[in-house]
Amino acid sequence: MLKGISFEVKEGNTMVIFGPSGSGKSTLLRCINMLNPPDKGHVFLRDVDLTKVKKHINYYRSKIGIIFQHFNLFNHLTALDNVSLGLKAVKKMSKAETEKRALEALTKVKMEKWVASYPSQLSGGQKQRVGIARAIALEPTIILFDEPTSALDPELIGEVLQVMLNLAKEKTTMICVTHELGFARAVASEMIFIDEGKIVEKGTPKHFFTKPSKERTRKFLNKISELYGHQQTEKS
Repeated sequence: MLKGISFEVKEGNTMVIFGPSGSGKSTLLRCINMLNPPDKGHVFLRDVDLTKVKKHINYYRSKIGIIFQHFNLFNHLTALDNVSLGLKAVKKMSKAETEKRALEALTKVKMEKWVASYPSQLSGGQKQRVGIARAIALEPTIILFDEPTSALDPELIGEVLQVMLNLAKEKTTMICVTHELGFARAVASEMIFIDEGKIVEKGTPKHFFTKPSKERTRKFLNKISELYGHQQTEKS
């Protein structure tokens, strides 16, 4: 259960959310795109309150891309068709326009050589890049990433993080739930540490990597450092 969470993401910025398993991070993302509408409070996309749009929610949800942990590709469709599907359903484009946009999105994530491949023929990192292409093809206002590298083998994580780094450099507005703190250090405009459904601490990467103020945050960051086998924080 989420409790009193409130924050704002400025356009062109990257927000990184991190915290222990079960802390509410995925639930928060599902509230933002209204897959799990919040019981109370408000969710604004620019100046539109998504909790009040009712029958128009699918239109606004199409403006919020979301990348899941486990790819969610259709196994019977090629990479190109997986990306094209949303364009056909949401944008009502012609077949030629749809394929052109889908190919552009796949090229952006360096998957143009695999447009005719099926998910069973792709690595986990490639599947996730197709998932990212599917989201960016719709030209969303914001993209949500729900631990996009957690299901990947270690050697495949880098290729997905590079795509996310490129999107951040292009000033794509993003909210990323991730424990990849090197990525957070490189691109985050702000970070939020969540535990037990509440915001424990907010700050810039510099704040978290030099001197976080809460003991709970420090303990968690130390655990992450132990897990990865190197120091994630810096001495102040």
